[in-house]
Amino acid sequence: MPTHARATHVRTKKRSVPTIIGDCILQVLAAGGVVCIALVICAVAFDITLIMFKTGSMSPTIPTGSLAVVREVPADSVEVGDVVTVDRGVSELPVTHRVVSARTQDNGITILDLKGDANASADPAVYEVTTVRKVLWHVPGLARVIVYFSNPLVLGAITLTMAALVVAVFWPRNTDDDDDAELAEPKTEPIQVLLPPDGGRQ
Repeated sequence: MPTHARATHVRTKKRSVPTIIGDCILQVLAAGGVVCIALVICAVAFDITLIMFKTGSMSPTIPTGSLAVVREVPADSVEVGDVVTVDRGVSELPVTHRVVSARTQDNGITILDLKGDANASADPAVYEVTTVRKVLWHVPGLARVIVYFSNPLVLGAITLTMAALVVAVFWPRNTDDDDDAELAEPKTEPIQVLLPPDGGRQ
């Protein structure tokens, strides 16, 4: 008796170009979200924040438009040559310059003399502080990118684009059920067995 094996055909559906692009963008956004979460954890756990350089007082070491990562540390731990950010009061912006001299008093207050790399002389005033934000590393030009993407029009355009891509990726698509059924369950023709008139008896 002949045995018929049932064949199973698996059809791989081709992904459209918009779907592939949308998936890639979603993966990039997911990675960006992970980076943002990591930055928040670092900011809370290690007192790490970001600052932007809007002036060129630290050029050429740190040019205008750079983004720097800073960490809050005790003022008595900084050394000559470190680049630190100190607050100058409520009505004035913080200053980020290089330490040219540091001396700690008996009351725990550290007196710092700072100087910008691009300046001919040290800052006219000294800074009496207990904590400072030390520059760990910087990326030139990244501040301009952040400022650009902070524009409300740019943020709105990005939001609409991302929403459209999410809809395009997850929008339900029609499938050909008949073709799927035909591929999953191939049709077989019935086998006819012809017997001689005497019933096959010899």
